[in-house]
Amino acid sequence: MIDSKKLSVSNPITSVSFAEAFCYWLRLGFLSFGGPSGQIALMHHDLVETKHWISEGRFLHALNYCMLLPGPEAQQLAIYIGWLLHRGAGGIVAGVLFVLPSFFILSFLAWIYMAYGTLPGVLAVLYGIKPAVVAIVLFAAYRIGLRTLNNQLMWVIAVSAFIAIFVFKLPFPLILLTAASLGYLLSQGAPQYFKRSTAHAATHKGYGPALIDDDTATPKHAYFSWKKMLKVAIIGLTLWLIAMLLLWLNYGWRGTYTQMAWFFSKAALVTFGGAYAVLPYVYQGAVEHFHWLTATQMMDGLALGETTPGPLIMVVTFVGFVGGWNAQTLGLDAMGSALLAAAIVTFFTFLPSFIFILMGAPLIESTHGQLKFTAPLAAISAAVVGVILNLALFFVYHVLWPHGWTSPIELPSVLILLCACLALFRFKVNVLLLIAGCGLLGLLYRTIF
Repeated sequence: MIDSKKLSVSNPITSVSFAEAFCYWLRLGFLSFGGPSGQIALMHHDLVETKHWISEGRFLHALNYCMLLPGPEAQQLAIYIGWLLHRGAGGIVAGVLFVLPSFFILSFLAWIYMAYGTLPGVLAVLYGIKPAVVAIVLFAAYRIGLRTLNNQLMWVIAVSAFIAIFVFKLPFPLILLTAASLGYLLSQGAPQYFKRSTAHAATHKGYGPALIDDDTATPKHAYFSWKKMLKVAIIGLTLWLIAMLLLWLNYGWRGTYTQMAWFFSKAALVTFGGAYAVLPYVYQGAVEHFHWLTATQMMDGLALGETTPGPLIMVVTFVGFVGGWNAQTLGLDAMGSALLAAAIVTFFTFLPSFIFILMGAPLIESTHGQLKFTAPLAAISAAVVGVILNLALFFVYHVLWPHGWTSPIELPSVLILLCACLALFRFKVNVLLLIAGCGLLGLLYRTIF
């Protein structure tokens, strides 16, 4: 556990117990609405601004690495910070608790969906929640932009990234690679644009010193070594092989569960750019190729995934549940088969995130403060702001014009969206209260009209 002796403010934080961290990660798992940007903003508010467990500079340094990886960056950031606080056990607990509540909530909703069909009351609540999700993403883009876009060059990179993905539909990995290359090259001739580019210098005074501060010494467990990296890689690969082998032996290679494990292992490695970047691949495989569920069920699952806590890629839990429900392999009843399939899909989707973080985090910690490493990551952060804005506009279109541009705009959704934006931007309303309030508005509207 990290212990800081240098904090001098009133009631300084000098340590974080494992139990305290456990309770926080569990709470976060239930409150992490709003997709990756909303989840990252929530963690920043809690860990940087309120609890002072980590400084903004160290927080964004870790986030930039997570942005480079395939998989849910918000969960990976939780794993990183949990590992930094309490070694490997802390990282595993943080990562598991980040998705565990969502797994059970989404499985429960999927059970209601499959057993009782689409309920009008659920649809009414979802109608109100969708505009709230749009507001959360817009607000998160605004907050991350405030911290990241602190000079003209960062603005240029962000705007260019937005144009690249919105207008030219360039793949997200290419945008990341281009931004990182520009950051490295431009830092050689204009380093002033990249020093303290995370805006830490401007905001740190408002947050106070942190337990893991910019100048806090790297804890011993965070020192990089090739031996430790190889050890994590071997353990992670062994876990994957054992799980895959057990499925193969019990259900055969062509069995539904084995094919789900193999398919979602591949999907986990191409989730650059968040869930929406990989959803077309999941749709093509799960709906068109394997026929685990229908197109309508996939869209309904996405709506449920948008309105439950945890990463949006948790929609794969719904896909697994429905696929298992329909398969009912080896005499299991529908519920047992569905839960087993949901657990298999979730395990194989998220296992790579733990491996990537526990392997690479020590190397990233060793690069803290070195401009040749931080400049590319800072440029990536700026580019991500543009990408998040593109995601927000994607949400706006699908919520306000659910039947396409030629259909009339959904005026009730517009009003709920405006109210949600006012609540977030002006009154800083808690995300959970916002979700509940907007869901209630949707229910009232559909009940009356």
